[in-house]
Amino acid sequence: MSKALVRTDFNFKGQKSVYHGKVRDVYNINDELLIMVASDRISAFDVVLPKGIPYKGQVLNQIASKFLDATADIVPNWKIATPDPMVTAGIKCEGFRVEMIIRGYLTGSAWREYQGGCRSLCGVELPEGMKENQKFPEPIITPTTKADEGHDENISKEEIIIQGLVSKEDYEIMENYTKALFQRGTEMAAEKGLILVDTKYEFGKKDGKIYLIDEIHTPDSSRYFYADGYEDKFAKGEPQKQLSKEFVRQWLIDHDFMGKPGQQVPEMTDEYVKSVSDRYIELYEHIVGEKFVKAGEENLTERIEKNISEFLEKNL
Repeated sequence: MSKALVRTDFNFKGQKSVYHGKVRDVYNINDELLIMVASDRISAFDVVLPKGIPYKGQVLNQIASKFLDATADIVPNWKIATPDPMVTAGIKCEGFRVEMIIRGYLTGSAWREYQGGCRSLCGVELPEGMKENQKFPEPIITPTTKADEGHDENISKEEIIIQGLVSKEDYEIMENYTKALFQRGTEMAAEKGLILVDTKYEFGKKDGKIYLIDEIHTPDSSRYFYADGYEDKFAKGEPQKQLSKEFVRQWLIDHDFMGKPGQQVPEMTDEYVKSVSDRYIELYEHIVGEKFVKAGEENLTERIEKNISEFLEKNL
C-alpha cells in the first residue's frame, strides 16, 4: 500500500503559526508568506475520514496550481511558487469569512434541498419544475459562511452585507470575479470534454487589494460532468457520469453515513483506499489533460520539509 501524508508538524525559519485544516496544513511565515501543504487527508460531510488517500494531495495541489496560473489575468491570486508537488507558497491575505459557491446546474446539496421543497437558495429564487442535473438559465451564486469547525452555513448576499461579513463594494467585486472565473473554468473544461457543474472560490485582501486564495477547480472544490452523454442521461433521468469527490460522498451515503451525530464512518479497506487514489489520478488526467507523474513517496515528510526550507532560504 502506498504511503499517505496525513499530518505535518514542521518548524520553519520565520514560522509564526500553523493551522491544520480538514485537508491542508498552512504555515504562516513572518505574517508575509503562507506555505500551504496539501495533505492526503480526505473529508466529506465536514468530517475528516480516518485514512489518507495516496497522491491526493499532489493531485489537488497540481490542479490548483495550473488553474491559478490560467486565471491570473482575471484576478490576482496568492500563489508565488510550488516548491514541492504537494506545496504552494504564496502571499498571506486576510481571508473573507465567506466562500463564493457558484452553480451552473441543479445537483448535489442544492438538488437535495430542492427535492425537499426549497425554492429559494441563499436568496436566489429557483423556478418550479426543475429536474436533477438540469442547467440553470444563468449560473447562480450561493455563498456560505466559512466555519473553522463543523458545517458551513448557507447565507444570502443581503445577509452577508447586513452582518458586516463583507462590505457591499468588496462583495460585488468578489461576485464579478466569481462569474468570470466560472466562465473561464467552463471554457477550459469544455476543451477536455467536461462540464464544470459547480465550484467554490475563496478570496482574501491585502493592502486594500482582493486576491483569489486557496485552491480552484479541483475535484475537491468542484464538480465536473462528462459532456458526452449528458443530454441523453438527463433526458432519461439517469445519474450523470462525473468527476468530483461526489463518488466518496455517495459511498458514505450508501453506508449510512452523512456526518450526523451517532453515525459511524464505514471501514476504509486498503482496496477501497487504493480505488479512491486511482480515481483522483484519473480526475487529474481528465481535468488537466496530461499524464499524472507520481512524485517519490519515500520519506514524504523529509522531502517536503527540505523543499520548503530551500524555498524559504531564497525568499526570506
